[in-house]
Amino acid sequence: MSSLVSLLDRAAGGGRLTFDEGVRLYKEADIHDLGAAAHARRMQLYPSCAVTYVIDTTINYTNVCNVHCTFCAFFRPEHHKEGYTMSHDTVLERVKYAADRGATQIMIQGGVNPELKLEWFETLFARVRREYPRVDIHSLSVSEIVGLSRVEEIPTREVLVRLKAAGMKSLPGAGAEILVERVRKRISARKVRPEEWLGVMRDAQELGMPTTATMMFGSIETAEERIEHMHVLRELQDETGGFTAFIPWYYVPFLTPLRGKEATGLEYLRVLAVSRLYLDNFAHLQASWLTPGLKLGQLALFYGCDDMGGTILEERVVHDAGSTNEATRADLENAIRKAGFVPVIRDTYWNLRDDVALATAG
Repeated sequence: MSSLVSLLDRAAGGGRLTFDEGVRLYKEADIHDLGAAAHARRMQLYPSCAVTYVIDTTINYTNVCNVHCTFCAFFRPEHHKEGYTMSHDTVLERVKYAADRGATQIMIQGGVNPELKLEWFETLFARVRREYPRVDIHSLSVSEIVGLSRVEEIPTREVLVRLKAAGMKSLPGAGAEILVERVRKRISARKVRPEEWLGVMRDAQELGMPTTATMMFGSIETAEERIEHMHVLRELQDETGGFTAFIPWYYVPFLTPLRGKEATGLEYLRVLAVSRLYLDNFAHLQASWLTPGLKLGQLALFYGCDDMGGTILEERVVHDAGSTNEATRADLENAIRKAGFVPVIRDTYWNLRDDVALATAG
């Protein structure tokens, strides 16, 4: 059996870990050694001191949802008195607010509302594209795509084709949680199965729509199931190369039906470091500061992350679960600089913004 030191050295140099090796590192490696290996790999990939971020917003257009996940405090069942669905004009007002503040990435996400037809989204996205041509519609989730497929009784691929024609440019990784059937049955039994999530991602990528991958950890999953989640993502990335980034974030339990305990800061950093080492074919690892806060977001930059995520000008799902973290563009840049790095604005596809001058950015 290889020593932990040899495993870390191999992974830090870009060598591929097996599933068992990934589990072993996750369970046994010293947190500081993990961080050092992950940071070495990050600096090998991006030797500059640049840390990217995007100016973006998340517009939660409806909280009506027929999936009823136990880890979610945001959704309301159909016909609930607290349910809402924004009008197109209201969504456009929020797009304008974000665009006026420099946002280039617009994430329009909500519950799986069976009353909304595909045409509702086509009309909305076409308006956003027409009225705000400089923003990228990085929107919806696999759950919403599957929901529309069921409402319209058409394949998910056709849903994606029509949304792309309307202006949706890329698909976020939301809704993955942990891509293990045992976990899905326990925390989101009505949600799409792991193979369905992967299938929609494959379809989107084959249609030329870049996607991100996420992992919501800290609910009921085991260490082995966390690595299994990374493993199936790595396999799809080997096949398609369509994922731009991996974004792990921990479950906020305070106001949700599932409850439980919040993950620790050390657990968050361990997940990040193992992610950088195990997902050897993912270009970018994002520090999702929204749940752990900016201070841990700074530490994440030494545990494999090369990206600080976004400004998230508007967001309700995580906040409704009990998170109170917020950050302005100035806050993000200040956090990056104080960690010893240089903040660089990017777009959804990791292209540097034209108004940012930096000789090398990785």
